[in-house]
Amino acid sequence: MATQKQTITLLISCPDQPGIVAAVSNFIFEHAGNILESDQHSTNQEECTFFMRVNFAEEGFLLPAGELEQAFRPIAERFRMQWSISYSRQRKRVGIFVSKLDHCLTDLLWRWKSGELAMDIPFIISNHQALEALAHMYAIPYYYFPIARERRIHDEQRMLDFIAGKVDFLILARYMQILEPLFVDAFPHQIINIHHSFLPAFIGAKPYQRAFERGVKLIGATAHYVTNNLDEGPIIAQDVIHCNHRDTVPDLMRKGLDVERRVLAEAVRMHTEDRVLIYENKTIVFE
Repeated sequence: MATQKQTITLLISCPDQPGIVAAVSNFIFEHAGNILESDQHSTNQEECTFFMRVNFAEEGFLLPAGELEQAFRPIAERFRMQWSISYSRQRKRVGIFVSKLDHCLTDLLWRWKSGELAMDIPFIISNHQALEALAHMYAIPYYYFPIARERRIHDEQRMLDFIAGKVDFLILARYMQILEPLFVDAFPHQIINIHHSFLPAFIGAKPYQRAFERGVKLIGATAHYVTNNLDEGPIIAQDVIHCNHRDTVPDLMRKGLDVERRVLAEAVRMHTEDRVLIYENKTIVFE
């Protein structure tokens, strides 16, 4: 297997104006960088916001990490950029939260083990013990944190204290609990949830039952960042599958499980590869 090249990714958002692409590209060129991917997007004339993702080879680039940030800062200030730099050799650490359903967790672990998802998984957390054996198959520590309704805030604070400093982002792989604001605020736009509906349709609980009652001809799944507004965070990825009048609720669930795991995996891949920028309550996804 060929060794994967180490790369540097620069994500930028700023007011749209001439010269941004030229300034960024020239900066990389002047320091012997080889651009591998470059993608841009501008909003409409009323909003006038510019977004850019540029990925370039770390090999041969003349500036080490600390000097890169310092050297790029004058350009960022000139164009009033919000920006971030990431290195592919620094894999993101993710904590996975699950409840009883295993389809999303199984899929994520398989993709991670096969090398498709370049991330580290220091732990899996659950409010049930049902999936502990699955975690042990992949030699990943599994921790049981029960959640009681009357002491939810206290129980979630225990989890926060446990995971502090251990991860960069979280995945809710059908974790069937609503996170308290204290948890969401600790990981702003760093918690990815899979909702078993094509949002904004059927927000909340039992979307397959409600889809059946409505007689829809499409069902889907939505991966989004968690905010304190239930199932209304910025959407990263979505997909659908057809259904018809013959489908029962179990049929819809069977079809939906496959969509859920595909959509969640795609959203996680986009996040780990630094392909997502948040704009208001939407995302710019550089596929």
